[in-house]
Amino acid sequence: MTEAAENYERLVAAAREQLMQLPPGAPIRLGKRTSNLFRPRATVAGRLDAEPFRGVLSVDAAGRTADVLGMTTYEELVDATLAHGLMPLVVPQLKTITLGGAVSGVGIESSSFRNGCPHESVLEMDVLTGSGEVLTVTPDNEHRDLFFGFPNSYGSLGYALRLRIELEPVRPFVHLRHLRYDSAEAVAAAVRELCLDPTYDGEPVQFIDGMWVSDREVYLTLASWADEVPRCSDYTGRDIYYRSVQQRREDWLTVRDYLWRWDTDWFWCSRAFGAQHPIIRRVWPKSRLRSDVFWRLVALERRYGVKRRIDSLRGKPDIEYVIQDIEVDVDRLPEFLAFLHAQTGMTPVWLCPLRQRDPAVIWDLYALEPHTTYVNVGFWGGVDLPASKQEPFHNRAIEEKVAALGGRKSLYSTAFYPEDEFWATYGGPRYEVLKKTYDPDERLTGLYAKTVQQR
Repeated sequence: MTEAAENYERLVAAAREQLMQLPPGAPIRLGKRTSNLFRPRATVAGRLDAEPFRGVLSVDAAGRTADVLGMTTYEELVDATLAHGLMPLVVPQLKTITLGGAVSGVGIESSSFRNGCPHESVLEMDVLTGSGEVLTVTPDNEHRDLFFGFPNSYGSLGYALRLRIELEPVRPFVHLRHLRYDSAEAVAAAVRELCLDPTYDGEPVQFIDGMWVSDREVYLTLASWADEVPRCSDYTGRDIYYRSVQQRREDWLTVRDYLWRWDTDWFWCSRAFGAQHPIIRRVWPKSRLRSDVFWRLVALERRYGVKRRIDSLRGKPDIEYVIQDIEVDVDRLPEFLAFLHAQTGMTPVWLCPLRQRDPAVIWDLYALEPHTTYVNVGFWGGVDLPASKQEPFHNRAIEEKVAALGGRKSLYSTAFYPEDEFWATYGGPRYEVLKKTYDPDERLTGLYAKTVQQR
């Protein structure tokens, strides 16, 4: 047994010992330093220290796999795999998202049109269940039901302690083409065509995402590997990536800078903190242009409400925070964008095509139509509430529209579904069986309670 494997076994033994020391029947939750959830997390007494489960145990460069601890951030994982000329098949946009979090939730990025979501490249997992067992789950062993039911369970069935994932080779640079379209219909048509034939101007396309600015200004960014480039842009300091989408037809980045192009300004959300103002930008430390820094600022505002009180004194309308990622069939994308604009006026909006990697697989709690091309739509910010209206005026309207279009939304943010509607979308009967099997004493907060009721 390798030193890394021996250390991992010690970590598992320590976690189980912690679990055994908790009072029987006490609720359990992992304690960790970072979170990218935008919904409240309930405080419970039974906290297991998750921080030791952080790091890459090994990278098999020849086999293109990695064994990774569940609390490892994608920043740490990418650094470890790039050293071998490899990367995870899907790298979510923010550095501090953990591998276990992306697999138990639903991560999406610009390689998702060909590689699906992060859980689709998992080969096996060790899962600490609510019953206190550590089970190795694979697509074809006796715990295959937990393997296929784990994505979108958000820790309500168990926690991934170790994951073996597939990797793919990288090249040193990424060549970007920012294509402008004059309507959502034109973008939808381009997405359909590119997912069938991912080439552009003679180059294979490895990555696709986009940005909706208005009903007459929509962009797709097509990215391809490159070994040599005429120049390299840098969006980790004074320059801002999302603005370059509108300003440049063509661009080049290192592979690492491409993977984290959205993290520096938390897409465009850093503008809420003044970080995009030219004067502030010059003095803002480069090392603090990171999504986790902005997340801490949001947490402080939620705790103390300074901006909210100032806005109230200035007579501004009440704000409802609308922070969502939803998926709809590409054919319904124009209709959803028209609705979203009329409902919220939010801009820009992120677009990212998604197709299930293996059409034969059913992921029980987040089942997609296997041959359908979806588009993830991401929109994040505060929206004025009409007079006499209160939360969830905007959020609930969005949930209802997404359901009417046959889509669904990610549950990392607040949700307001009635219980019957929630379970009709998120695998109710299958979840009930999994919960009774792997957490019979309900020591882990249930999925509906965690994602809808806790606020």
